[in-house]
Amino acid sequence: MSDQRMAPIVQARGLTKQVRTGAETLTILSDVSFEVGPGEAVAILGPSGSGKSTLLGLLAGLDTPSAGRVALNGVDLYSLDEDARAKLRGGLAGFVFQSFQLLPALTALENVMLPLELNGGKDARGQAERLLLRVGLEARLGHYPRQLSGGEQQRVAIARAFAGEPRLLFADEPTGNLDSVTGAQIIELMFELNRERDTTLILVTHDEALAAHCGRRLFLEGGRLVRGER
Repeated sequence: MSDQRMAPIVQARGLTKQVRTGAETLTILSDVSFEVGPGEAVAILGPSGSGKSTLLGLLAGLDTPSAGRVALNGVDLYSLDEDARAKLRGGLAGFVFQSFQLLPALTALENVMLPLELNGGKDARGQAERLLLRVGLEARLGHYPRQLSGGEQQRVAIARAFAGEPRLLFADEPTGNLDSVTGAQIIELMFELNRERDTTLILVTHDEALAAHCGRRLFLEGGRLVRGER
């Protein structure tokens, strides 16, 4: 096995995020460093306001740090301009959010087809249909988000996230808007797909049951990485 295969897919070095609030400077993250290897599942935990979602946004290149760097698949994310970051992210990563982030004017099928079409993929409809079948929504292809339950919407979001066959999946409180039974089903589905496709998973959660599925857990407190455990 080559050294390249073993290289971290995510590297964070000294990540710091500060924002100005009037005359004061608020530090949201302070000097956070860690690595994530290919195929790992890592949970980021901590109390509300500890900087979890901010950290996820920085790792994904959705926000810019005040200091520090992030490398995705060996590429220094913040040496790139915004368009180049978006291109790298689009070819490497998928996303699952607490609020589903489905487009309300598109059907379940169209929501999953969209990233495939944007990336110029062939047979976007066929791929999207197969993914929706895999997540148990073959009877909901033509339904709009407003016609779906929360759990069904999250299944669509998971199918969309995996549509581009990402090497890396970012998930921000993916069970946060779901009841415990539905949340457990979504957890099982997400990790089944993760294993099937050998995807690296980094997720933010308050859900201990969800975090327990991960091979490693990182704990934030007051914007600092206070400990990690397996």
